Amino acid sequence: MGNDHTKTSKRKDEHISICLQEDVQADGISNGLEQWRFKHNPLPNIDFQDIDLPTMIFNKKVATPLLISSMTGGTELASRINQQLAIAAEERGWSLALGSMRAAIENEELAYSFQMRKFAPTIPIIANVGLVQLNYGVTNDQCLRLVELSEADALVFHMNSMQEVFQPEGDTNFADLLRKLETVIKETDIPIGVKEVGWGIDGETAKALQNIGVQFIDVAGAGGTSWSQVERYRTSSKIQYAAASSFADWGLSTADSIREVSAEASECLILGSGGLHTGVDAAKAIALGAHVAGFGRTLLQYAVQSIDDQSLSIPQLMSPKELSLLQHMEKIEYELKVAMFGIGAETITQLKKHDRLIRQ
Repeated sequence: MGNDHTKTSKRKDEHISICLQEDVQADGISNGLEQWRFKHNPLPNIDFQDIDLPTMIFNKKVATPLLISSMTGGTELASRINQQLAIAAEERGWSLALGSMRAAIENEELAYSFQMRKFAPTIPIIANVGLVQLNYGVTNDQCLRLVELSEADALVFHMNSMQEVFQPEGDTNFADLLRKLETVIKETDIPIGVKEVGWGIDGETAKALQNIGVQFIDVAGAGGTSWSQVERYRTSSKIQYAAASSFADWGLSTADSIREVSAEASECLILGSGGLHTGVDAAKAIALGAHVAGFGRTLLQYAVQSIDDQSLSIPQLMSPKELSLLQHMEKIEYELKVAMFGIGAETITQLKKHDRLIRQ
């Protein structure tokens, strides 16, 4: 594939720097979770110490229903970030989704940046590749090989049409991908899922995905990082640059995505992500219908800050963090448990679709 892997790696490092140093938050749309509030229960009738978070994901029991969402890979800096995330995920009992592994397809020598099993031997790990790559020469076998390379428990295909159309080197042929995805699913027993990257998934699409055998869906709703805004900082096209701001509020909010997907694809494992920052956000996502709550860019900032290597060119954060990565993750868990305590939910099963979550 020529110098494709060099271009991909360069893009990955640019994405990291932009996400850490620029304002790439969706503008004009929120994740929708602020529209929902828990009705406080002053007499929860449970002991806080008895609140239980363990969850089964891909036939593995983990300590929490929390996920480190797909972010990066394919470069030395990305590898170090993934190591920090994997170590923390293993210690805290979170699941881990890897960033796009396209770089490892183009050059298998870059697979090391995704090989995190040695740092996280027990937790669920999700391999990841762009669905559109099935229209650009990537084979089913190459996709499934990514699971082997990363010793992952599942494979997610990310759907990022609105990112690709703003990307200077974007792949924009999204025709016939549902059928092609179905052929991948029929060739393997590996759990296959799909995810958006920040614009959400609607119920109609979720139902179509479930019908072809997709086993899990990460809604990755609008209200967090906007990849049209990320690519805006990379493009040399004045047209793309100017047009990107018109799409800063594009997409279906995380809250609405979770509700639609849980209603139309009830057989799928639902991962609720997109602009989540706190354990209260996680509690709301689960109460709306998600099985797992995912966190992305907010954890990236803590992971980068925890890297201590003078040989690496590490982007400076816009605002340094007071807590460590592990402390921040523990804070999220504590907030989730306090929210459950506040409504009298002792288990994640009791939290899911809880009637004390009301729309404002």
